[in-house]
Amino acid sequence: MNYVFDTVNLHDDSAAAVARRDAWFGSVAQAFHEPRPAPEQIQHMVTSARTDGAICRGAWLPDGEFGAGPAPVATFISFDKTINVGHELLPVRMISDVTASPAHRRRGLVRTLMEADLTDAATNGVALAALTASEATIYGRWGFGPATFVRKFELETGPRFGLRSFTDPGRMELIEPAVAWPHISSVFEAFHRARRGSIERPSFYEILHTGAFDFSEGGPAKKLRCAVHLDADGTVDGFVLYEFDGSDREKPTIKVNEMLALNATTQLALWDFLAHIDLSNRVIWRFADPADPLPWALTDINALTISADREFVWLRVLDVERVLSARPWAANGRVVLDVEDAQGHAAGTYAIESDDGRAVVTRSTEKPELTVTAETLAVLCLGTAPVTTLAAAGRVSGAPDAVGRLAAMADLPDRPYTTTFF
Repeated sequence: MNYVFDTVNLHDDSAAAVARRDAWFGSVAQAFHEPRPAPEQIQHMVTSARTDGAICRGAWLPDGEFGAGPAPVATFISFDKTINVGHELLPVRMISDVTASPAHRRRGLVRTLMEADLTDAATNGVALAALTASEATIYGRWGFGPATFVRKFELETGPRFGLRSFTDPGRMELIEPAVAWPHISSVFEAFHRARRGSIERPSFYEILHTGAFDFSEGGPAKKLRCAVHLDADGTVDGFVLYEFDGSDREKPTIKVNEMLALNATTQLALWDFLAHIDLSNRVIWRFADPADPLPWALTDINALTISADREFVWLRVLDVERVLSARPWAANGRVVLDVEDAQGHAAGTYAIESDDGRAVVTRSTEKPELTVTAETLAVLCLGTAPVTTLAAAGRVSGAPDAVGRLAAMADLPDRPYTTTFF
């Protein structure tokens, strides 16, 4: 079948264009087994997509075919933001809503949409692409690899909760989500500049964090609460957004929607606040930092259950020299690395010479000492996993001496982290 690949015009408000974009969002909802989106929900999504300069791609049945109409049989949306790779914020192509109708699977629709978008990103000087994956086996074929991880924390509060020698020089304050956005934005911007792996937020975050609209409820977020932490000088340096869930009478729960802190003391202050909310005995946070100090600060470490350590954001390197030059390096050294890439964006041999935390990365005609795929390069580019571990898993090929040199150069003491979903 000759599918029609096209884009949705988000700025055309004619009846035909509105029907087409409504059908596009409806196809996305159908693919993820969500209810048909209401007009208000679609309008919020359209406004957000316009603000972000997003492009909605799709594949349609040709006119005259049974089932042809405004609804696409495959969807794909992308827009550009920034990612913190350590020394710099680099442009990143953010990809979402990748779907194919179950009636049109294995026809190359997603491949066509993905490869067209990655080529567009590379042509326009975007250094990386990013997405979140519903299945871990899908995106490696296009050079994506898991680059940031999160943990699920389930904290028992009440008599079991206590922190070791914790002193907070600041204080917590409850504020309405509707007026919290300037404080939330300020904390996030500081976090984004400071934390490797952080990804700039799509514009729909303002809708979510202010409680203006809850996409799962189809209206205002009536249960959403916000608390901010002020340091000793009265400056907001952390926040938490949460909801109370009393559906389990035995375990009334505080469910965290978002939590960010600019230092470890503030992070513990947020946990301390949540643990002392009346009429609850449990706190759940599904996107905790693997480096969160909470487990080691508790007087009873078994009050915390860590039930997942899972991949979150997947990256795809499009500009090897730019990405590797912008990340931190742990030791001085030199290694020649070959990258295998079926799509060609990262393919080639590169000399990496690090000095005083920075590296000069250039294409080379030298014989490679190590070989990785584009998928593994995505894991290496932010220092997500130790080089020796990847080598032991068969994902870095080369002599032990070269593996050891790259490990000394590339392995970093902390892991990249972000809570940005899209």
